[in-house]
Amino acid sequence: MKRIKYFLIAIICLSNTSCNTEKHEFPIAKRYWDTNDYDKVILELRFGYEDDERKPTFDNPAQRVIVQKLTDEQNFKIVLTDTELGLKHRNKVATEFFNHWKDMHQIYQATDRKDNYLYDLEMLAVWQYGLSLQLEYFKLGNDEIIASADDPSSSRVKNTINSNIQTLISNYIIYLDEINNEKALSEKGKTKFATGIDLYFSKLIKRYPTANFSGMKHKAELMLKKSVSNEVKSSLIKLIELMNKEK
Repeated sequence: MKRIKYFLIAIICLSNTSCNTEKHEFPIAKRYWDTNDYDKVILELRFGYEDDERKPTFDNPAQRVIVQKLTDEQNFKIVLTDTELGLKHRNKVATEFFNHWKDMHQIYQATDRKDNYLYDLEMLAVWQYGLSLQLEYFKLGNDEIIASADDPSSSRVKNTINSNIQTLISNYIIYLDEINNEKALSEKGKTKFATGIDLYFSKLIKRYPTANFSGMKHKAELMLKKSVSNEVKSSLIKLIELMNKEK
């Protein structure tokens, strides 16, 4: 009976303009969430829940869709990759999504008395949403710099673009810092974390194969010594090998 009950709840949520989970409402029926939706959803998830109230999680059949929508990369890709739209407009929207993502980080950071994450899968989903977003965000920013420059091949422009790429790489390195909190992750969390390295870091390196990844390589080597998870170690080894290959 539980499965039937959960299934009916999911159908009800999808058939309405918003999903009302008790006193919380989310625009689940919308195909894509725009930045205005994120304004409201993030505010609700950060401040609309009591301290002892469980937030939406992947393992809650009635509320899973909320986390899925929150971390759906298509929400920003549908705009940022649409070349029919103006570059300045897309860059403006990218900045808004990026600022929202920074606020999203605060939603699932809670830990228990043993310092374990209460929402590790959701926290990592938010992280990985941001890794994907930043690939588009920094590209659009650099594209606009080139488009508006009198001399796109000037050393000033090249230095600015390279600096932005290094900032992007540094932001990715912060993701690897989570290995310092590896004990706070569940086994499923460690698997999801490793998958994030495999998927998003490879995209970063393939997009900027000539960039300076020495800092990332050094970080990966340090974390390889520190990690006790075979899955995380395997992903770090593949990351290091990829960076060496692209040198």
